[in-house]
Amino acid sequence: MKKLFDDLSYQVSKATTQKYSTSFSLGIMALKPEIRPAIYAIYGFVRLADEIVDSFHDYDKEALIARLRLQTTEALNEKISLNPILNSFQETVHKYEIGLDLIDQFLKSMEMDLNPVDYNTELYKEYILGSAEVVGLMCLKVFVEGCQEKYDELKPFAMKLGSAFQKVNFLRDLKDDYSVLGRTYFPNVDMNEFNNEVKCCIEKEIKQEFAEALIGIKKLPVSSRFGVYLAYRYYLSLLKKICNTPAQQILNARIRIPNTQKISLMMRSYVKYKVANV
Repeated sequence: MKKLFDDLSYQVSKATTQKYSTSFSLGIMALKPEIRPAIYAIYGFVRLADEIVDSFHDYDKEALIARLRLQTTEALNEKISLNPILNSFQETVHKYEIGLDLIDQFLKSMEMDLNPVDYNTELYKEYILGSAEVVGLMCLKVFVEGCQEKYDELKPFAMKLGSAFQKVNFLRDLKDDYSVLGRTYFPNVDMNEFNNEVKCCIEKEIKQEFAEALIGIKKLPVSSRFGVYLAYRYYLSLLKKICNTPAQQILNARIRIPNTQKISLMMRSYVKYKVANV
């Protein structure tokens, strides 16, 4: 029975999520059990592409990402893949009617990471759209469980949240992106002159996006609201730590929140969620 393979496929996507991200795993656990497998499937697919461009330095990344694009198309067309992550992803795409344009935009951003790009404002926005905002929209398709009206209402807020998450990631990973991978995402920023003033301007922009995103989080279905709120609170906590860290230190070390603090944050977030009636 194919169901046995499908179940295994979702388990592989779940294991991938847990292996690569403690924070997202905690957030997913706070979702309604029925929608968790779909979010694991989306994360697994996104992580697969991300690892190709970020980690597989001894291999032909361009060939690998091209192969992933081809195999994704095949999986979507044939409604099956021998790659468990792609198999769970294609099933999720069909079940929740995730737009192929979102998948294409995501892969375009991954392809932008294959070679150094001199990011201007337009390219910066395009990269964030594909690498983060459309991922938020894929998840939103699952959260609203097929309600197009609700999806259209929450779409701008989901994009803001995805953008804020990605910009926090840019600041968190500044050292590796710049020193190891040779990437500079922020437009009109000379990394040789990256200072607290420049950092503060970026942080201000992120805080505004978080404030707008919270409006949408409060409108999410109960089945997904706390899980998304938890991810929001985690990234807000990470941003606060970045804000309190000098620019020069960010250039020299990756900012982290220990797993023990993540658990504590989850507990505090639940209390605030209940008290504030988010």
